[in-house]
Amino acid sequence: MIIAWGLEGWLGVGGVVVLLWVVTTFNGFVRLQNRVREAFSGIDVQLKRRHDLVPNLVEVVKGYARHERETLEEVVKARDSAAAAEQIPDRERREASLQKSLSRLFALAEQYPELQADGNFRKLHEDLVELEDHLQYARRYYNGAVRDFNNRIHVIPANFLAALFGKEEEPFFQLDSDSERAAPGVSMGESS
Repeated sequence: MIIAWGLEGWLGVGGVVVLLWVVTTFNGFVRLQNRVREAFSGIDVQLKRRHDLVPNLVEVVKGYARHERETLEEVVKARDSAAAAEQIPDRERREASLQKSLSRLFALAEQYPELQADGNFRKLHEDLVELEDHLQYARRYYNGAVRDFNNRIHVIPANFLAALFGKEEEPFFQLDSDSERAAPGVSMGESS
């Protein structure tokens, strides 16, 4: 028996195909947006680890550089400010400020050879460098997830559905300059 397809049959099939495309595209948006959220949580974990490390670092430096109170207070203030930030652009700005403060702290530490020889200071510095590496990887993963999501909501024909469902670009997590991208450094002097 041959089934005759009339206009109604083709419209029905076309409707099913369009419905499947809408569902698949929407689910793709959801998956990519969840990946962006999960990736940002990786950045958030590393930032919290850095925020937890700063007070210990300040305490060790404080023991050697008591008269450098202004620099130490600046680091603590920048840490507290960065920890309080919620939105990505604000976080970027505050984390950059913390990074600058940490760089000044390590520059200050170079003036105190006994501080550089302190085992606690060395360990905290190593932990911070390792943490910055993890943070860099987390940023890369996040920015890759954001790129994928942003590409998806801008390509035709998915961009029509993105607009219909109110999907907007996610912001990248960026730093302002190359010097802020580098982990805070300090010459630890080799002991013979």
